[in-house]
Amino acid sequence: MSGKRITRLTPDQRRTQLVDIGLEMLAYRSLDELSTDEVARRAGISRGLLFHYFDSKRDFYRAVVAKECARFIAAVEPDPALAPVAWLRSFIDGFVAYVREHRLVFVALVRGASGSHPAVADILGETREAVARHVIDAQRRIGLPPSPRLDIASRAWMAFAEEAVTSWPLEEPDALDELAGFLESSFVSLLGTLDRPVLLVDAAGLGRELQG
Repeated sequence: MSGKRITRLTPDQRRTQLVDIGLEMLAYRSLDELSTDEVARRAGISRGLLFHYFDSKRDFYRAVVAKECARFIAAVEPDPALAPVAWLRSFIDGFVAYVREHRLVFVALVRGASGSHPAVADILGETREAVARHVIDAQRRIGLPPSPRLDIASRAWMAFAEEAVTSWPLEEPDALDELAGFLESSFVSLLGTLDRPVLLVDAAGLGRELQG
């Protein structure tokens, strides 16, 4: 009598399999709801064996988040040989393409993981910083003068972009093109206003200009 043939995976292959299952599940549930029991069941192994490959549930969560964050960083990285305008559009297009392919996982990470699991907050923070540095790089590439507010502005744009891509109605016609245009215009506007005077309006409705 012949039994079902079992394919044995190497430790690296098994870790990759388990992380990929975690990412698949993350597309329709929060990280807080990611069950290691279910991950093990889908992989056809025991929960105890899962923890042979990961030290703890925290370690597994970190592996899942780290893989997705690395994929996001790679997706938005433009070719450094491109001219400034093409470089900027490549960055924005990569951002939109990533969201098109992985929006549910992106939403789960942006809106859930950092608050629910402090253990992965550092991974998400480093990812945001890595992507936000494109704002700083763009200013240098375009030839604009340095600004003392650039670091703050880069992080602010990243928060703005996250909200835009997670809330944008992608089911509408031309939604992706409109989203790309919206992100690009906000990016360019941000760089163009870093060192302009700030306009304040007082209670009487009178405008006064204050430098810086």
